[in-house]
Amino acid sequence: MSDIIRGLRVGFAVTGSFCTLEKAFRQAEILREMGAELVPVMSEHAASTDTRFGTAQENLARLQEIASREVITTITDAEPIGPKSLTDIMLVAPCTSNTAAKLANSVTDTSVTMAVKSHLRAGKPVLLAIASNDSLLGSARNIGELFNRKSYYFVPMLQDDTEKKPASLVAEFSMIPQALEAAMKGIQLRPIIYSS
Repeated sequence: MSDIIRGLRVGFAVTGSFCTLEKAFRQAEILREMGAELVPVMSEHAASTDTRFGTAQENLARLQEIASREVITTITDAEPIGPKSLTDIMLVAPCTSNTAAKLANSVTDTSVTMAVKSHLRAGKPVLLAIASNDSLLGSARNIGELFNRKSYYFVPMLQDDTEKKPASLVAEFSMIPQALEAAMKGIQLRPIIYSS
């Protein structure tokens, strides 16, 4: 796995599923340990919202420290990603249902959606680590649309609590390195959805 990941330029885009940020940051650390170069991006909401899972400033500082470079937090700063060919693959981890809906409908109104759009101009792969309580309700249509799009891949998802949150899906964040390698080969890991 490390042969593909070593030297890989990974856009590491973070959206506002705040309860999964720690898992995402841990995978960012692992990717760096494996030799990947990270181009960090945070959505405006993720970069400015304090929650019980940490302050915006703490989260920004953490991602910047992991990536060893400034975090992109504006549409203007995300736009050059594609034209300057800064990334080999774009990972959105976590990817909220709101962001998935915007990607499915080609809406570009955040730093993360711009980063993905800009990256996609060269037909390079995008890997989504979905984290949403309504993935199997209203958001299912948008996720399904992205399944049918060229260049989109998914980190396998867990139906994490079928009784209390029957429509929730959360990416198995520990599988990000494996899913990243597969996406670079044009392969979608399966099963895509499973239950605990």
